[in-house]
Amino acid sequence: MTRSPILVITTGGTIDKQYFDALSEYKISDSVIEQLLATARVKHPFRVVELMRKDSLELTEADRDLIAATIAAAPEKRVVITHGTDTMTDTAKALAHLKDRTIVLAGALAPARFKESDAPFNLGMAFACCQAAQPGVWITMNGTVFDGLAVRKDREAGAFVSI
Repeated sequence: MTRSPILVITTGGTIDKQYFDALSEYKISDSVIEQLLATARVKHPFRVVELMRKDSLELTEADRDLIAATIAAAPEKRVVITHGTDTMTDTAKALAHLKDRTIVLAGALAPARFKESDAPFNLGMAFACCQAAQPGVWITMNGTVFDGLAVRKDREAGAFVSI
């Protein structure tokens, strides 16, 4: 297996949220993705681009165009995107035209800064999937690799399911 470098794009979402006690709400803060990869001792070559800090419900068509343009202009053919879970599938659909790339979206249902977060596991799965999967758009959540164009978030179950 080749060690093609991976572009890691951060867009915000719960994975990068932090609890601000004085405000009693969550806010997206500086990305912790590079720190998570360092803590995991990832040796595979990667480059992190913090593209935006938005809740996925706030992402616009222009934001998705920017994500696609960033990927299209990058030399890396393998891409991991950290993203909020609410509109992750919308972004996956917006990236489907990038046929020569292996794109994996991942997020978290609890912020990475929380001890019991699913963020490190989901990011690790995305990193592994990105190296092994064929070109296309994929989502890694809940210990599963999903076709990014055939999945939805089941809010009641707090999980992603194939459609």
